[in-house]
Amino acid sequence: MERHSLFYQYMTMILDRTEAPDFKIIKTINLPEPQSHVLDNGIPLHVINIGEQPVVRFECIFESGNWHETSVGASFFAIKMLPEGTKSYTSSALSEAFDNIGAFIDMTHSSDRSGIVVYCLSRFLPEVLTLIRELIENPLFPEKELDEMRNITLQNLKINKEKTAYLATTEFRRQLFGGDHPYGQSQEEKNIQELPLAQIQEHFEKHIKNGKRTLVLAGQVSDQDVKLVNDYFGQLEYQTDDSEIEHDSYTEYQGKEILVEKSDSVQSTIRIGRKLFTRTHPDYFKMLVTNEILGGYFGSRLMKNIREEKGLTYGISSHMITLGREGYFMIGTDVKKEFTQQTIDEIKKEIYRLQTELVGEDELQTVKNFMAGEFAGSLNTAFEVADRQKILLLDSLPADYFSKYIDQIHATTQEDIQLMASTYLLPEEMIEVVVGGK
Repeated sequence: MERHSLFYQYMTMILDRTEAPDFKIIKTINLPEPQSHVLDNGIPLHVINIGEQPVVRFECIFESGNWHETSVGASFFAIKMLPEGTKSYTSSALSEAFDNIGAFIDMTHSSDRSGIVVYCLSRFLPEVLTLIRELIENPLFPEKELDEMRNITLQNLKINKEKTAYLATTEFRRQLFGGDHPYGQSQEEKNIQELPLAQIQEHFEKHIKNGKRTLVLAGQVSDQDVKLVNDYFGQLEYQTDDSEIEHDSYTEYQGKEILVEKSDSVQSTIRIGRKLFTRTHPDYFKMLVTNEILGGYFGSRLMKNIREEKGLTYGISSHMITLGREGYFMIGTDVKKEFTQQTIDEIKKEIYRLQTELVGEDELQTVKNFMAGEFAGSLNTAFEVADRQKILLLDSLPADYFSKYIDQIHATTQEDIQLMASTYLLPEEMIEVVVGGK
């Protein structure tokens, strides 16, 4: 007992659990700058060399998303079909080749871009580069595998269309940008079934094999690794078309109330929002803080009111979504049908409070501290840092953009919040989409 008592006294001397640890406000964050190179054929390569483990992530990012396609779905299938067989490998042989070296490959696709991402041990980078080059230079687009992918995509779409959340989000974006716009279109059975193989191959040839691209190598990277990338990808010949593609997204969505009845659903999904702006806008950071107060984190006003006080939902949130060329603001939640209108009324009430009452200094400081801590906590690994740097590189933002992030957040005032809410969060300028029922 005496030995135990001495041990307890010793531990309490080291760590006094009766007192909270010192609180420090995060004021600055310094991101390591990427090392930018240009390969022999002009392709940009960006290296984020901060890894402590012998692991790398190699990415080929193509300007080949929905924005660049002439047939709906062509960009999706063009990138997803690459691992399904090449001149030298069947799909199973490709899968086995990556498995044998413990590498993980993913084919990414978005409205703006598509890409190939591979994680591997640094020593297997030569084998990975060989395989990726094969995917880009010699894909076969075999019809059997394409039919299987069509069927899988159709099944996934069928499942998604049973979900009110999926239907509400797709309808919200369609109303916001227009059904023919790359940011407003969605997958449909007819497009998937009738998309010709020739259109997929044409998109691949123009926007992937010969398209504008950016390479990013992150992790524990050596000079030899950079030379290897140049040896494999800096010698490729390709003819890229640098002409900018334009799409008109003008739609009259303001003030619309869209109701999509779903009689078999016990709940409704609500989406309320508007077009906004991208990261280059001077009000971007002030709106980030405004959004955080309204519905950006678990302690937000929408959560406190609609979840904790009223018990109308398990969760509600607001978001600022930034796409390549446009951005939008959206509030989203799921509620029982009978609570739909009450929830919408409470959302508008919280917006009105932001417009008419100054946010308390304590609440504002709490949100600023949370945002600073969350941002710092998102930079724990080399790949998380690379994801941040990738935003700067692809969106042509200043190198110190994220270094000034904390400064911009802390500089936002109570008056700024009220001005942002009064300027950008007017319910009469938003669209309201409900899927389920009222």
